[in-house]
Amino acid sequence: MAIKRHDTGPRMSQAVETDTTVHLAGLVASEPVADPKAQAEQILAKVDNYLARCGSDKSKILSAQIWLANMAYFSAVNEVWDAWVDPANPPARACVESKLASPQYMVEIMITAAK
Repeated sequence: MAIKRHDTGPRMSQAVETDTTVHLAGLVASEPVADPKAQAEQILAKVDNYLARCGSDKSKILSAQIWLANMAYFSAVNEVWDAWVDPANPPARACVESKLASPQYMVEIMITAAK
């Protein structure tokens, strides 16, 4: 099985692809602003980019894990998610509240997709 890593740093890769799957790290906003919708939009744009680089797309997402710094952001993030996700191929998904790596981050999303 071939394994290809993308945007690898000292601690992790942002994306890892095999012959059949794509695993994205927990992604956060590149420019975290004080708006969970804007952060979710930035993250989902990154998801689209990484999936395309790895030969996949959002219609092939198998599972998504979403962490929110506060569950008060749930509806705002769902609004962005619902406008973005492929309605014909919704993935399995979990969404929980969690303290994130830095107070500036409100949303973090991790994806596993088929190729």
